[in-house]
Amino acid sequence: MKKWLITIGVLVIILIGGLIGAGSYFYHVAIARGDKSFVTQSTKLSKKSQVYAEKYWYLHAKKQTWTIKSADGLKLVAWYLPKAGSHKTVVLAHGFAGNKSLMGAWAGMYHELGYNVLAPDSRASGASAGNAIGYGWLERKDDLQWARTVVKRTQTTQIVMSGISMGAAGMTMASGEKQVPQIKAYVVDSPFTSAKAIISYQAGQLYHLPAFPLVDVTSAITKLRAGYTFGEADAVTQVRKNKLPIMIIAGTKDDFVPTRMSRDLYRNAKQPKKLWLVKGAGHTTAIGQNYAAYKRQVAHFLAEYVK
Repeated sequence: MKKWLITIGVLVIILIGGLIGAGSYFYHVAIARGDKSFVTQSTKLSKKSQVYAEKYWYLHAKKQTWTIKSADGLKLVAWYLPKAGSHKTVVLAHGFAGNKSLMGAWAGMYHELGYNVLAPDSRASGASAGNAIGYGWLERKDDLQWARTVVKRTQTTQIVMSGISMGAAGMTMASGEKQVPQIKAYVVDSPFTSAKAIISYQAGQLYHLPAFPLVDVTSAITKLRAGYTFGEADAVTQVRKNKLPIMIIAGTKDDFVPTRMSRDLYRNAKQPKKLWLVKGAGHTTAIGQNYAAYKRQVAHFLAEYVK
């Protein structure tokens, strides 16, 4: 009997050790700063692209470099591109494993619509400091701090908060916090519902692994090392608290962040809202699939709230 107990104890210790090891590995893959081999993004320009002009402008436009310190002491960096005579500014958040240099299509569009553009590097990305990606939860406060900085440093009277992918989820999470008075609306492209939901989905898609118990173990490690759990990073809970207009954009062929997540966020939104599902578009590709329609849809939505 004693031998069996010892054997079971050893097996339990091995199992726990294995789970902790696997959780630490996935923390490094999903949360820790560094290149993410499963995400491919490029700043390469193609003249065949529908957003070539916007990306070209963004690449060559004169940019001001802004810095702030986050609430937890990180140096965060952004590019500011003014629009002469404009009192409207968009704060534009990039996606997972991205950076501000990849936001040319969206920055160009908003600039054409008459907005100053502020494009930050999120924490643990690009030129910004930090060792842990926050899946929107940590970034939500940074986004609002950037909005306050815009008000302090410019003549801006109206702000639009916008983002793609993880940046979209972070902006949706920010929408549930106390707002900067100048913020008038949110526009989010391909957001996920929560860190737990998207990481569970990706565990299956990329590694063919069940979510339990690996995601829960990784979440516990993230709490210890980065200060939040995957369950906390919940855009659905936040959008229910939002009182500002929100437009949600998603592609019907998105296999990185399922389209159903945008539908879930839309159903839970109580404020003025719009859901635009772009037939055949993949993850954040709607803008390049039909730029004219994308720009028209965003402009029409914002026209009612930003004058």
